Amino acid sequence: MIKLPNECYYMIFNNFQNNSKSLFSCALVNRQWCRIIIPILWSEPEYHFKDIRLIKILLLMLKVEEKALLVPYKINFQRHTNPLFEYTNYIKSVGYELYSGVKKFLGNKKYQKNINEVENAIKCSLIAMILRTGKNLKYLYLDEIICNKIIIEKLYENTTITSIKLYDFNDKFKPKAINELVKILYKNSTLTSLNLESILFGFIELKTLLEAFYENTILNSLSLCIEQIDTEEGKMLATFLSKNTTLTSFNLCGYDKHWFFSNNFGLIGGIAFANALYKNTTLTSLCLWNNKLGPED
Repeated sequence: MIKLPNECYYMIFNNFQNNSKSLFSCALVNRQWCRIIIPILWSEPEYHFKDIRLIKILLLMLKVEEKALLVPYKINFQRHTNPLFEYTNYIKSVGYELYSGVKKFLGNKKYQKNINEVENAIKCSLIAMILRTGKNLKYLYLDEIICNKIIIEKLYENTTITSIKLYDFNDKFKPKAINELVKILYKNSTLTSLNLESILFGFIELKTLLEAFYENTILNSLSLCIEQIDTEEGKMLATFLSKNTTLTSFNLCGYDKHWFFSNNFGLIGGIAFANALYKNTTLTSLCLWNNKLGPED
């Protein structure tokens, strides 16, 4: 009987990528199947990141530099043998589920006084480790931990990530976070998709970002789910869109906690925006949900 090559096994098992239970069972059959299946199981952990057992496995993979962030909080590492695989090599995306897993791992018991600091320290350590080892990492979800030195350094070095989502960093972190994001936009040559969500931008912050967008020729998808864009900010966005030649997808979503109109361009801003869209020749996807572009939407 002709022996199937590994490529064929991979195609077969990949059809079960959404059926973890079956894949786990198959991984126990023999070493060959295990080596093929483990990368499939770990490629999209998603909700499995919420499992405390997985968080414990990831903590075992930290190097000295990454563990150093946790020393002040006296986090105990359980003694186990090293993992059989470097699982994070296979991860393609890291979403908010990892952050939820960290919360569950802490259990809000021992560190009640500085729980946010401890959470951020663990998130920084794990993200830094994944950035170091994630040879297939394409998507990354970040909040204010983008301001951490080790995260910034790893992001500068990364050559695999194509999509980043930044979510809800407060005024304390906003100036530095925007500054680091701008540096990434100038330096990174692989980032093609950027999503900024639930962030309050002022005139200066938006101007700084748009200047970086002007210089970036790689980004083709931009989503801004942000608050309080008025006429002047709207005119700036309009100027950017009228000159941009790389974006094919643009999403501008007005946001506040009550989901009322939080972006009010006014008549002048609305007209400028409409003229910019008329001039733009590259957009193939456009969403302007929850924005007031003039007297009538």
